[in-house]
Amino acid sequence: MLQLYFYYCFPIMSLEKDINQPKFRTEHQKVIINLIYTYNWMNERLKSFFGKEDITPQQFNILRILRGAATPISTLQIRQRMLDKMSDTSRIVDRLITKALVKKMVCPGDKRMVDVTITAKGKKLLEKLDAFELTMDAIAGSLTEADAKNVNKLLDKMRLVS
Repeated sequence: MLQLYFYYCFPIMSLEKDINQPKFRTEHQKVIINLIYTYNWMNERLKSFFGKEDITPQQFNILRILRGAATPISTLQIRQRMLDKMSDTSRIVDRLITKALVKKMVCPGDKRMVDVTITAKGKKLLEKLDAFELTMDAIAGSLTEADAKNVNKLLDKMRLVS
């Protein structure tokens, strides 16, 4: 049913038509440009979703990491689990502290280190944002389970180059 909804509401567009580029040098060039274009397309949708709650996708990612952690964890551990490895984790955590969504505490094992944990307010916000899972499912709703597995395999394979 969801696939039919997407078929009628979001007709399949070609990259060539979307960016007004009728030809690519190679299929390999097209796949890179298609990945960049699709990332930006998804990023805009995510920004509008998170903007309503005044958080960024990186802040959301950190909140989810902390909610899943059994005990408080360091910013280094958070960074290792983040999707956006280029982000400044400490600065993002500080912004979450300002919003009272997380808190820092001295690490019991090493007084020179600081651990981070999610607050009740942060957990409550995540409960509200759990609808995000449905949004993500809807964005990928035009893919069958087999399509999704194939895309995941191809993307994993592509990252093996570096």
